[in-house]
Amino acid sequence: MYSHTPPAPPPKPSGTHDASGMSTPAGSQPPRPPPLPEAIAAGLESAATDEHVTQRQPPDVADPGDQWLPKFLQDKSKQDLAEILSDPAQLAALTHSPQTIHPSLGASHATLQAALAENMERAAQLLDAEARLAHQRSAAQAQLLATHALERQWRAKQAEMDHALAPFAPASLYQRLAQGVLEQEGVCQALEESFLEGEGDGALATEREAGDWVRRYREAKKLYYLRQERKERWDEGRVGGWR
Repeated sequence: MYSHTPPAPPPKPSGTHDASGMSTPAGSQPPRPPPLPEAIAAGLESAATDEHVTQRQPPDVADPGDQWLPKFLQDKSKQDLAEILSDPAQLAALTHSPQTIHPSLGASHATLQAALAENMERAAQLLDAEARLAHQRSAAQAQLLATHALERQWRAKQAEMDHALAPFAPASLYQRLAQGVLEQEGVCQALEESFLEGEGDGALATEREAGDWVRRYREAKKLYYLRQERKERWDEGRVGGWR
């Protein structure tokens, strides 16, 4: 677009003077204005291009070139054309008016309108998808909170179960077995000491008393060896499921 101000229009005809200021014979008509110079036509086209975003011409509509003017402007004077070039709002109105717009620019507008309609449709689809996503996110958040609550309840139940089953845990069972071995060893030693103390007082044990002591001592030793064997098997890792 030309950045300079359009040339000043010639003065309007007054009396017997025409647009050029020269005398005209009486009764004669003033001459028609010459064809629009290429500079003015190019300025008109460039002004329209700068005022609005240039659209790519559709392939089926030819570019009219620099000499094209709307029919509405073809019989206008230079002064009218200059006024149009100096008024951006009027220039834009003439460029995009349905009566004066060029078919190529109209086709570009139609293409743009179709693209805008498609964009609006896709935007509506995206808004719908966003709403559905927000709903699903809220549902997932609620489900996650419920899952965390169930997890806390399960941990509390598991703690109660562990406390109830603590006496039957492998560590507790092993501790009880080791304690039982020591206790049974003490029982055997107490029986041996009682037998020896009985002989020390000079009184002879009867056959029945001796037989009763032997039976009790044998049962105590049997239980001691049984517990000791179990502990040794546990220490050696021969107790399945406990280590």
